[in-house]
Amino acid sequence: MSTPKIKATVEEMVTPYLEENGFELVDVEYVKEGSNWFLRVFVDKTGGIDIDDCGRISEYLSERLDKNDPIPSAYFLEVSSPGAERPLKKAEDVLGAVGKDVFITTYEPVDGLKEFEGRLLSFTDDELVVEAGKKSHAIPYSKVASARLAIIF
Repeated sequence: MSTPKIKATVEEMVTPYLEENGFELVDVEYVKEGSNWFLRVFVDKTGGIDIDDCGRISEYLSERLDKNDPIPSAYFLEVSSPGAERPLKKAEDVLGAVGKDVFITTYEPVDGLKEFEGRLLSFTDDELVVEAGKKSHAIPYSKVASARLAIIF
């Protein structure tokens, strides 16, 4: 099974449980590091997620994975918080980050830059406006390669 198919299958397995229990699925990764495969599930909730939450989700997902066995090789399952620099994967995530500090990378230069770190001023379906330094940049959403919250010192 391909990596995108594994990710989609895991998302399908865990999302109903997460939604029923007030959690949000932030991301799923299935990656090889050295000789080991890792299935990482990043989850959040209002007020933050704790180790007990991660343990319950891990136990639920582990049972489902054992039963359905969608991953042919051995792997390590990790369930955790996305952290302070949470990725902004969906448009709803970006909208929720308006007014916060973000780090954005683009597929091609916008205003001569491919990286933007600053305050997200606004977001519409087709454009983000980021204030970086003393300048605002209008970034087409279609050109965003990655986005995450940022901690700016």
